[in-house]
Amino acid sequence: MEGSLTVTGLMRQSARYNSQRTAIICEGQKLSFAEAWQRGVKMANLLLDLGLSPGDRVGVLEDNALESQDFFLGCAIAGLVRVPLYARNTLDSHEHMLGHTGCRGIVVAAHYAPEILQAVDKLADLQVVMVRDEDYEDRLWAASSLEPSITIRPEDWCIIRHTGGTTGKPKGVAYSHRSWLAAGRDWFYNFPPMDAGEVCLHVGPISHGSGYLYTPTWLSGGVNVLMDHFDPEKTLRIMAEEGVGYLFLVPAMLNALARHPLARALDFPSLKVMQIGGAPIADETALLAREVFGEVLYQGYGQTEAVPVCMMGPKEWFSEVAGSNPLRSAGRVLPYAYLEIRDPEAPEKELDIGSEGEIAIHCEGQMLGFWLNEEATRERITSDGFVLTGDIGRLDENGYLYVLDRKDDMIISGGFNIWPAELENIILNHPAISEVAVFAVPDERWGETPAAICVVEDGVSVSAEAVIALCSEALGSYKKPSHVYFQAEPLPKSPVGKVQRKQLRESFWAGFDRRVSGN
Repeated sequence: MEGSLTVTGLMRQSARYNSQRTAIICEGQKLSFAEAWQRGVKMANLLLDLGLSPGDRVGVLEDNALESQDFFLGCAIAGLVRVPLYARNTLDSHEHMLGHTGCRGIVVAAHYAPEILQAVDKLADLQVVMVRDEDYEDRLWAASSLEPSITIRPEDWCIIRHTGGTTGKPKGVAYSHRSWLAAGRDWFYNFPPMDAGEVCLHVGPISHGSGYLYTPTWLSGGVNVLMDHFDPEKTLRIMAEEGVGYLFLVPAMLNALARHPLARALDFPSLKVMQIGGAPIADETALLAREVFGEVLYQGYGQTEAVPVCMMGPKEWFSEVAGSNPLRSAGRVLPYAYLEIRDPEAPEKELDIGSEGEIAIHCEGQMLGFWLNEEATRERITSDGFVLTGDIGRLDENGYLYVLDRKDDMIISGGFNIWPAELENIILNHPAISEVAVFAVPDERWGETPAAICVVEDGVSVSAEAVIALCSEALGSYKKPSHVYFQAEPLPKSPVGKVQRKQLRESFWAGFDRRVSGN
């Protein structure tokens, strides 16, 4: 008999009560709950046999695959802590994420192995390396089918996800079993109930944003369908063929689906929820998607540190409310979370309704602090337990939240966090560039995108292509600036010498009523 609620215990129970139902579909392969759980048990034993112990952190670099569910379940069963890496990150970022969380092991898909293995010798704690190559299935099936006897408590760590920082250095956000379950429960709170056998499609990695829907789907006896990458046509066909009811999308994905010709040619009778998150969404995209897919759009607000806090469904999102503009809002606070607007200069002080200030949130699914980073924790968590989001917003008289700007300079492009300082440090390596400022500008496809203004000596020639290539090679293609401008005069600075990014970006946002953009 299970005691306290844990991810492991509840997933085990669902596997038992739904044993013959389909749990996983991936590239034409299907696993029942019993089969998926059996693979998870074997994966747990394989990892333990390699020398890992409960509580150890284990990095993973993968796309969605059948093996992804092996790792998801295997870590839960073995009491290991998952540390997902971002496939589009650089080797330096991988090393940092593995190093500062003290990972003792890493599991990596074969096609990512040549890069990530370069980091192994630099990390003293990393003792176990598993490459999922052509021998993986043989090794998995050679492992014991007997579930290991491990005590797991609600307060034990379950997963460490990473978020950006003001210096661009990723910070670890740890979820316990208790907080991971709370986050998943709150994601589904406003959704139509999921019945056993209903289908959730994952077009993004279950190791990241889409993973918030993975566990609740499993616990509901639903089917998790895994795609290894987002392709609009393939996504639409799977939605129709598999009777998809639920899926998570960033706005750029929704925009691509709504504008694809197949979207109007196919039928989606089972579709209940298209959960939109990760970045602001443009009105045009929301209205077009509603026209194409019907009353199925849900929008949430939160961040890795505390998510979700706001949620609204189609009836509310597209409604007319006196004194409010739901279409332009991020929704209203969920019943079991706190949402306040705080004074940016005095973050313990709540401001009056209608005032503009920093959005502060508090929920059961939030972090307790950044992993081994007390200074950053003190900056972001108030004495009364609220997480400061770094977003500037206001609440109206009906409780709708409007995100107006960012307190810091983070850029969210297609759902990915990009920190200007990270790009600026790379661009300043160019010998002809003496100063640079990077900031967000509107972008039709990605919502917003990085732009760079570089200071060069008068008469010196530098190409935008060279600057873009410099960033792409150092940081990965998704972090490169889309626009590069050059000037000879110095950049505007504050009295203490800080470059005024907000002043530089103002002309690019003329005609916009907020300084965050959606797509």
